[in-house]
Amino acid sequence: MLADERFWQSSVEELTKGFTYDSHEEAYICLICNERFQDGVVYKREERLYEARKAIHLHISDDHQSVVDSLLSMDKKYTGLSDHQKELLHFFKQGMTDREIVSAQKGGSTSTIRNHRFKLKEKEKQAKVFLAIMNGLRQEQKESKDDLVEIHKGAKMVDERYAVTVEERDKVLKTYFKEGLNGPLASFPSKEKRKIIVLQHLLQRFDPAKIYSEKSVNEILKSIYSDFATLRRYFIEYGFMERSLDCSEYWVKK
Repeated sequence: MLADERFWQSSVEELTKGFTYDSHEEAYICLICNERFQDGVVYKREERLYEARKAIHLHISDDHQSVVDSLLSMDKKYTGLSDHQKELLHFFKQGMTDREIVSAQKGGSTSTIRNHRFKLKEKEKQAKVFLAIMNGLRQEQKESKDDLVEIHKGAKMVDERYAVTVEERDKVLKTYFKEGLNGPLASFPSKEKRKIIVLQHLLQRFDPAKIYSEKSVNEILKSIYSDFATLRRYFIEYGFMERSLDCSEYWVKK
């Protein structure tokens, strides 16, 4: 499914290719449909065997035809493109001349198409500058109380529950960690937004590079809150952590 959290965390280069590599899972992941190709596994396609990297290239070309088409199928709120601009980009992708496009549209003029080509090129330049500005802001700006807290990468069903400001987060944490942020949890909130704030804070007690046994997870959570099983369950349910099929191993979702 397009436009999930992994999609937005990917680089422009990865979006262009249509896949990313997750070093923790050791897998190539399709950004269009989330299908995974495990490194070290051999995949069979049309009576031939392929390693994972080659297999995902074939998956994208065979099952999705074109990354460009998949991106253009996204809603305007993601692409910023009108339906007319999307149609023109489909024509441009096919290498059609201005005259051929006018014929396909059954109207207009070559000068109009030429003008659209120019405007889309300008849009590309503006996008590059805007990306540079936003990257610079992230590196240079100081945290503001009105800034939104960054959503964890594994977040499921991202909605208004995740619209949390720094000030709101700090207030909630102060309420539920009465002995300080490194102390025990006084109670587990019932409201969804507060649950997310508390869980995101508690996740800092775990090393993202480490794999934990269920016993180890329980011991860490038990020192924080008596109902450690509830915390462990919500870590999985809200996408903060992942676990093996037999529940013997847990790790922070990246």
